[in-house]
Amino acid sequence: MSKVRDRIEDFKDAVRHSALSLGYNESKLAAIMAKFIIHAPRQRSPFTRAALKTMESIGALEQFMLKHRKDYVDLHRTTEQERDSIEQEVSAFIKACQAQIDVLKNSINDDEANSKGWLGIRTDYSNADTIAHKHGVVLILSERLHSVTSQFDKLRAIRFQDTINRATPRRKLKRIVNSEPADASNSTIWSSGNLMNFNLSL
Repeated sequence: MSKVRDRIEDFKDAVRHSALSLGYNESKLAAIMAKFIIHAPRQRSPFTRAALKTMESIGALEQFMLKHRKDYVDLHRTTEQERDSIEQEVSAFIKACQAQIDVLKNSINDDEANSKGWLGIRTDYSNADTIAHKHGVVLILSERLHSVTSQFDKLRAIRFQDTINRATPRRKLKRIVNSEPADASNSTIWSSGNLMNFNLSL
């Protein structure tokens, strides 16, 4: 059985000689020969670009939360208005990320609809793996966004609890102040009754 000979080097030599015969300079020749080693990157699909953009947005949201976490939780660092502003920005971030995920979902639904015939039977089986992969990407993005929003929900719960804790002592103080006149009147009545009984006994 004859061995298969690798002719790649012969092909490279032929390309080099052809380029020199056409008058290519050293820089152009080097660029041509580099293509045998470094392949041009594949152009990303619109879905891939949108998915990467969504992932970057979720990452930016998480970084924003980490940056302003102490400002949002610590009551002595910022005012209520500043904390409300942080919460509004985070909410806007979350809505924007969710909208991007919804766009990706709609594009998958369009791909599925286009891959089916007029009877609803799938005609393009080669596209099934691609659609399944896209569903997986959307699932990962959704779970990532849910993880970040859960972190913010915990911070919001801390802020809400702090608000309750600050309001609770005031309520107790009001109850104590309101109960003092009643206690004073009761003690007066009790003292008057005892004095009357004492006079009757005399």
